[in-house]
Amino acid sequence: MKIKLSNEYYKKIIESIIFVSDKPVKVEALKGYFKDLQPSELKEILDELVQEWDKLNRGFKLELVSGGYHFRTRSDLSTEIIEYNKEIKKFRLSRAALEVLAITAYKQPLTRIDVDQIRGVDSSGVLNLLLDKRLIEIKGRKDVPGRPFLYITTEEFLETFGLNSLKDLPSLKELEEISKDIGELL
Repeated sequence: MKIKLSNEYYKKIIESIIFVSDKPVKVEALKGYFKDLQPSELKEILDELVQEWDKLNRGFKLELVSGGYHFRTRSDLSTEIIEYNKEIKKFRLSRAALEVLAITAYKQPLTRIDVDQIRGVDSSGVLNLLLDKRLIEIKGRKDVPGRPFLYITTEEFLETFGLNSLKDLPSLKELEEISKDIGELL
């Protein structure tokens, strides 16, 4: 008969697994490893860990991103971290790349021609850049003559922008309001 471990011990193990992982640790992977825990118990442990790390108010926190848990540097400290370590490059995308990425995120799956029609210009170079940065990927072909590639966002896109899923994207109405506010500031 296997002895059930305490929640505190599970927390230490889970925290350590997440700490050594370079990618977000998926809940499904934890469920597969901790077979003696009920899904509700695992969720409770993960929620407690997130809250405990948040209360510590340290230089990093535990977040749910891209469907998994990951330790991440607090965004308000990024300037100091970059200043300290000049090898870290700020992640920057051109306006065109941000446009194509936003179109892809909201309209996926879509083809290059779909993107071009929305933007009114050729987007092939920008799509290639986003593919190289692994923010989008090809997810098959559209069933039309020529069978063009279909593009979607990746888990790395979610991680980069701190999203758990595409449902966390702001609504188009929220984007319009943000855009209006920025326009007033300029």
